[in-house]
Amino acid sequence: MAAAPLFLMTDPSWFDVCYQINPWMQPTAWSPASLEAAKAASGGLKAALRAAGAQVETIGAVRGLPDLVFPANAAVVLDGRALLARFRHPERQGEEAVFRSAFMALRARGVISDVVDLPPDVLQEGAGDAIWDGGRRLFWVGYGPRSSKASVGAIARTFGQAVAPLELASERFYHLDTCFCPLSGGEVLFYPEAFTPAALAEIRARVAPSQRIEASAEEAAAFCVNAVNLGDQLIMARAPASLRAKLEARGYGLTEIDLDPFILSGGAAYCMTLRLDRTSQARPAILAAE
Repeated sequence: MAAAPLFLMTDPSWFDVCYQINPWMQPTAWSPASLEAAKAASGGLKAALRAAGAQVETIGAVRGLPDLVFPANAAVVLDGRALLARFRHPERQGEEAVFRSAFMALRARGVISDVVDLPPDVLQEGAGDAIWDGGRRLFWVGYGPRSSKASVGAIARTFGQAVAPLELASERFYHLDTCFCPLSGGEVLFYPEAFTPAALAEIRARVAPSQRIEASAEEAAAFCVNAVNLGDQLIMARAPASLRAKLEARGYGLTEIDLDPFILSGGAAYCMTLRLDRTSQARPAILAAE
């Protein structure tokens, strides 16, 4: 029997929206009631992951580091190797030491086997900008607003896997995980307007037309592309009916959670989790159109 999927989450007790480093962040909309709603939302996400058969590791909250609740940005993890992130904005750089300590503790317990640092001067914000596609056996690597272009080569060298570079065209979609989600059936859910023409050409060269699910502006703004996919199940923020219909038509079941407090900071289900047990073991090939 395959081991249960394993995710990392963060206790949201010190989450708030007190600065603005992306266009979604709304400090003036934050209130004490928002924190209680965030705690409930995080608990709902954790419960949904467990209901889907996953296990969840939780690290503690740290006062003054509100975006610690988004551990997708902590590291890129594959085959037990964790490449630690380096953040662009000073507001998030304090997270680096916290996540390093957490990964060292995971290594000591045997949960992961190796903790690796980025080369000097390379910015790379974790799995939010380096998404493993198990069917195609490659990393889709986003760069531009947060991660530097040099991160593409760093990902390739660290993991010895193929990479597909995707330059992001908008500060609104500042990490790849806000606008791009490979699915278990080989489809890719993505928001085309978030990418440069060269990045769109890369996607279209690698993903057959029948496997492309294009999100609308409304669907992307609802942070539904920022989803967790486990088999034929998708866990995401509340979805517009249009997206629900697209995904259900392809055989996916949706678990929708009110993640509005986290969307006030520019993140949702994928951002709030980090998968720790991904492997590069081959899966059935997925062929793009000639």
